[in-house]
Amino acid sequence: MPVGDLLAVAAVALGATAQRLTGLGFALVAAPFLVVLLGPRTGVTLANVLSIAICLIVLAGTFRHLQRRLAATLAVGAVVAVPLGALVVRTLPTPALLIGVGTLTAASVLWVAAGRELRLLRRRGGAVVAGLASGFCNTTAATGGPPLAVYAASTSWSQRAFVPSVQLVGLVSNGLSVAAKGPPAVSLPFVAFCGVAMAAGLLGGQFLTRRVSEAHARRAMLLLALGGSLLAVGKGVTSL
Repeated sequence: MPVGDLLAVAAVALGATAQRLTGLGFALVAAPFLVVLLGPRTGVTLANVLSIAICLIVLAGTFRHLQRRLAATLAVGAVVAVPLGALVVRTLPTPALLIGVGTLTAASVLWVAAGRELRLLRRRGGAVVAGLASGFCNTTAATGGPPLAVYAASTSWSQRAFVPSVQLVGLVSNGLSVAAKGPPAVSLPFVAFCGVAMAAGLLGGQFLTRRVSEAHARRAMLLLALGGSLLAVGKGVTSL
């Protein structure tokens, strides 16, 4: 396997570990590195495909706490935004897309790290707005989680209900993103390797949950995601 593919598989494992440790972080960590290694279109779409599996696994274990009505409202916003995101992906040249994906992800990471609230999201229709932002970010950069995390922080949404509800929104958003853009241009054996890496990352995260505090795990996740985002921006700039 080429070195680039091995590094991509390692990024998937790291993202899965972050997801298990923090509940949010697979695409934030994995997507920027996949974008740099595989290209913005293939990298983001592969992250969308793998995120579907992650969402299914997490939702299966937390389904009883799902808030169906709120999740459906968020999903409506995501559905509306996916076609716009797909159009952006098809229209922009590769360097501009690299810069856009990296910048969008970096901004999402910094916003989540700051823990900022948005009063707008507390108003009627706020869930649709959050869903719109999530769907657009998910389609263009595979980072639909941060807008939902900001919505949760702004509305005091309980973590117990947040986790399964976000997985359902992610299933809808990622599924539509892949349908709109088509499957990633990678071989089936490579996808299989990514699946194994994802499983290993989840197991590794399970092992680390008792040894690493949530605060340290979250900080490491954000630093990895920020590093990958800046790397994508740098590659895009040098490709102009």
